[in-house]
Amino acid sequence: MTQYGSQDGRRHVCGWKAVLSVLVFAVIGLAACTMPDDPGAFHASAFLHLPVEVPLVALALLLLPRRMAVAVALLATAIAFCLLFLKLADIGVISAFQRRFNPYLDMKMLLDGWNLLSGAVGTLGAVAVIGLAVGALAGLIGAFWWACIRMTRFGRQARRAAVAGSAIILALGLGLLATGSQAGLGDIAGLRVAPYLGERLSLVIRSVAEIRAFEGELAADTAHVGGDDLFARIRGRDVILVFVESYGRNAIEDPRYGGLIKPRLNSVERQLQAAGFSAASGWTRSPTVGGLSWLAHGTLLSGLWVDSQARYDLLMDSDRASLNRLFREAGWRTAAVMPAITMDWPEAAYFGYDQILAAKDLGYLGKPFNWVTMPDQYTLLAFERLARGPAGNDGKPVMAEIALISSHAPWTPVPKLIDWGAVGDGTVFNDQAESGDSPQVVWADHDRVRRQYVETIDYTLETLGDYIARFGRDAVFVVLGDHQPAALVTGPDASRAVPIHIVSRDAALVEGFRSDGFAMGMTPDPQAPEPSMDSMRARLISHFSAP
Repeated sequence: MTQYGSQDGRRHVCGWKAVLSVLVFAVIGLAACTMPDDPGAFHASAFLHLPVEVPLVALALLLLPRRMAVAVALLATAIAFCLLFLKLADIGVISAFQRRFNPYLDMKMLLDGWNLLSGAVGTLGAVAVIGLAVGALAGLIGAFWWACIRMTRFGRQARRAAVAGSAIILALGLGLLATGSQAGLGDIAGLRVAPYLGERLSLVIRSVAEIRAFEGELAADTAHVGGDDLFARIRGRDVILVFVESYGRNAIEDPRYGGLIKPRLNSVERQLQAAGFSAASGWTRSPTVGGLSWLAHGTLLSGLWVDSQARYDLLMDSDRASLNRLFREAGWRTAAVMPAITMDWPEAAYFGYDQILAAKDLGYLGKPFNWVTMPDQYTLLAFERLARGPAGNDGKPVMAEIALISSHAPWTPVPKLIDWGAVGDGTVFNDQAESGDSPQVVWADHDRVRRQYVETIDYTLETLGDYIARFGRDAVFVVLGDHQPAALVTGPDASRAVPIHIVSRDAALVEGFRSDGFAMGMTPDPQAPEPSMDSMRARLISHFSAP
């Protein structure tokens, strides 16, 4: 028998069920308190700690009157859920964006996380991963609640044994907490729950204050006020701002990638020089990493540091003039070329585009490259036809913002540059789109993921260099990465800097960027500074407006 009736009619737990409930409580409680929140810290020794809270809660469940013990069980289960949820969220956010999860700012990113995961492993794979994660978390929390309630119903013998064991463990923990550092035992025992949740609460409080300060920056709006000198240095020329997906500093300097990208940059530089173009290159620090490209776009174009979705949403509702809008007020026709936009894009109203070329507007009839709707070569040629050619010509110079996405995860298949005259409606790329392995196969091999990542960067740089040499005319090009790729590609603690290139036939204009630490050519100086991306807007305005 494992249960017997009590005088008040309740059934008490004893025997093997009591042992099982204590084991479930201890294992899940210890895991919630000691599980690392950094995927790089997962090893057996990470769990060799004694959180004093676990035996303390056990004693409360065993000794308090039933109603109070049930309240403790409810509170303990809620805390265990918070700990597990936050740590699992940390693991996911650190893996993707190299920072910890912020409950105040990041809840809106759940849909973006779904888009990234489904793009990498497919819809069914993403459903399976999320279903397993949710199911596992629900199962753990359900089991912990069951164990807590069972412990409030222990029979006398089981309660006595459990109290004795918990008291011994608590005494050991308190002893180690008091003397562990002197004995060389470090932080084997400690109070873990309150400091962890307190740190997360402090993060939320700081974030609220920072958002309020950002609202003040928007209200102040120190944006450059238009005048006769605004962009006078480049008046009458097309200005083409190109964001290259996942093109970060590591693509050039990481030994795994530099052997392919450095020669490519040198080749592009020679090709541009032969076509009469000069180039200068530097670094700029992105507000994001691993994804959320629109934060980088918003940062550069607003001149404000937009490092969260909350800031971005506030910016979109503000009256601060974007760089695009300043060009439009100065006489340029503004265009956005966004092959990744496949749904409604209400944020476009903020930027002030005269022409929006989303995926459906570019006329691509070929097959997608998994998540990537079309190869960069088609995007650039469609821009040339629809925005710079007769279809978009109204006598005004064009200021265009272009997002090139061939280097977006899942990096398979890798496109190839073809003859520009053969591009047509894009169906010529169908064979390429159907080549190579699926994302599931590629992502099962981390070395292959990295190899195909850098191959897509190489493709985009080759394509962009060939486009500028053939179709650049007298345009001024600003080419930069939006952010570094995820830690899987860069490794942990990588720089957040991305390359930025200025390309024009106006050699004096390009030369002027030396004052900002740019090096002549297509390869930035490794020792050059990494100014933040929000500062680049004022620098561009200054160089483009100087007499």
